[in-house]
Formats: sequence, C-alpha cells, structure tokens
Amino acid sequence: MSNIYGEWLKAQREAAGLTQQELATAAVMTRSHIAHIEAGRRTPSKEDARRLDRALNTGDVLSSFLPDDDTAVVEHFEAAHALEQQAIEIREFALSFVPGIFQTEGYARAVLSSSYPPLGEEECDRLVVTRLERAKILEDPVSPVVWALLDQSVLVRPIGGPEIMAEQITHIVRLAESRRVRVHVLPHSLGFHPLLESMLTLMWFDDQPPVAYCEGVRMGKVHDSPAMVQELQGRYDLALSDALPLKESLALLKATAKDHGRHG
Repeated sequence: MSNIYGEWLKAQREAAGLTQQELATAAVMTRSHIAHIEAGRRTPSKEDARRLDRALNTGDVLSSFLPDDDTAVVEHFEAAHALEQQAIEIREFALSFVPGIFQTEGYARAVLSSSYPPLGEEECDRLVVTRLERAKILEDPVSPVVWALLDQSVLVRPIGGPEIMAEQITHIVRLAESRRVRVHVLPHSLGFHPLLESMLTLMWFDDQPPVAYCEGVRMGKVHDSPAMVQELQGRYDLALSDALPLKESLALLKATAKDHGRHG
C-alpha cells in the first residue's frame, strides 16, 4: 500500500496529541498494528479504518481513502489477505475444509455457492476468481515456504461431491510430491488435539514480526501480539508433532482420493 495513507494517519494521530498506544487503545487495536499501518507495511481492514476515524474524529476520511483494491474477499479476511501476499512462510491448519490457496476451481465454487445468504452468480464468479488468484503464490517454486496441516475431516467431507473431492485431494498430492508444499494429516484416531477449536494460519515476513490468523463464522482475527502469536505457534507445533509423517500422509491422501473416485 502507498505510504501516503500511513503518513497521513501518523500526522492525524500526532495532531491529536496521541501516542501509538493511546490511539490503539481508543481504536481497540494493538500498538504494533498501528505502527505497521503508519509505516506502510499493512493495510487496515474497513472496520479498522472506521474505528480509527472514530478515535481521531476524522469523519469517514480513513474509511473512504483506503488504498483501492478490486479483489473480492469477505471483509473479515481483508487484512489477512494482504498479509498472505507478503509472507515468506505460511503454515496452514485446516479443520473442516481445504485452505483457500490449495483450492481447485471446482472445490472453491462448491464452497462459495453454498454460502448463506446465497450469492448471485456474478458475485460467486468474482470470489472464485479471487480464490484462484490467491493460489498463484504457489506458482513461485521457492517462496513462500508453505506447510499444510490437515485434519482428516477435511479429506472425508464430500464438498461438491466425490469427483470434485477426488480432483481436489489429487491436486494437494501433486503439490506435495513436487515438493512445493509439505502436507501432514491429523488422523481421526488421534482424538483431541490443540487446534481442534479453529482453523489457523501462521505467517512470517522479511521485514515485520510474524502474525497468526484465526477464522470462524462471519469473523476473522489477525493476531500480532507476540505472546498470542507464540502461543498459537506452540499449539501448531504440538499438533504437528502428533500428525502422520509425510509419507503416511500422502498415502492417506491418495487412498482417500481413490475412495472418492470410486463413488463418483
């Protein structure tokens, strides 16, 4: 994002006589997030911008002049989407369905067409295109480094039907066998594990501290508090230590794809 926006935010904060921490408290944000926005390293979500406007009494200026972005994503994912494009390392945990950057067109369309409230065909098409655009970060053979930790539920729930599931799982297998991504499966036999409550994305960067992103129904949260990020990294590490090794994970993926294919 252009640093003009961040510089303007800083000027308004200083004119109001507020420190970054005081503004963060008033806007219900973290000081580090304010610092990253002012430095031009992050784009605030629309809701962040609205809270900043209220805290600084700037009307709707910060909301109205967010950097233009025609990308179609749900509002609560906006901040995480911007970070995803900057990350040098991404570690995904999926609890119930395939993470966006791994989704095939058929699988993405099946997920998005089941949304509530229902989407019109044009809006669904826009969101599918955006999801496929996100996946293009995997076209670079080296960066970002990507790991995927998948609960077995992701593989067995027949989203879109058997043929789409077989295609989707085979796509993940190809990414893993080409060594573009590393994939591990948490089998049902494990029972409870430290990530069973939510999906999780961990991201690392060249020029800023790591963050974590969690998402639920109609909500998403980017965590940049060092203590929280460290806790979520620890949960990921614990779950990963209980997952199937790469070879066994790939065997399970292939077997599950074959099983879906038989029912197609």
